[in-house]
Amino acid sequence: MSIPTRTVELSAGERPLGRSGADKSGEVAWAVAAAVLDPEVPVLTIEDLGVLRDVIVDERGGVVVTITPTYSGCPAMDAIREDVEEAVRGAGFDHVEVRTVLSPAWTTDWMTESGREALAAFGIAPPPAAGPPGGPVLVQLSVRCPQCGSARTREASRFGSTACKSMWVCEDCREPFDHFKAHR
Repeated sequence: MSIPTRTVELSAGERPLGRSGADKSGEVAWAVAAAVLDPEVPVLTIEDLGVLRDVIVDERGGVVVTITPTYSGCPAMDAIREDVEEAVRGAGFDHVEVRTVLSPAWTTDWMTESGREALAAFGIAPPPAAGPPGGPVLVQLSVRCPQCGSARTREASRFGSTACKSMWVCEDCREPFDHFKAHR
């Protein structure tokens, strides 16, 4: 079975949270794990989503990948774990362990900007970005329609196609769309 992945290009100074070590095998293991697509929203990698927390290559070449679910009952975690194991093994690492950690709890603040852009391009309204640390709490009064850009939208259902999304309708173009709920 082929695991869907997206190519991840790393700039020289880019160091996502949790990436361990500066050696080549650590970089390869991180890039391979980071490129695994989320099974529920296949335009996002687990790195885009902020689910990938750490990748460690030990002195014998074993890899430990740490992931954090979007919520504790997320049904996609088993599929993500299997996809990460298969992708990292496919890159030549014989021993792969995927650990799930619940603390700190996942937050939409961990999503990358490119992940938010991919959601919008796919027709899913992304969660709002976090405000400045220690600054005022931002309150979202409406959700922009990913189809036409209108802010004249309304929530049709708190529950969407997955537990992390809600269903909205645009008052201008009349199109329904998912909105990725903010979790903070």
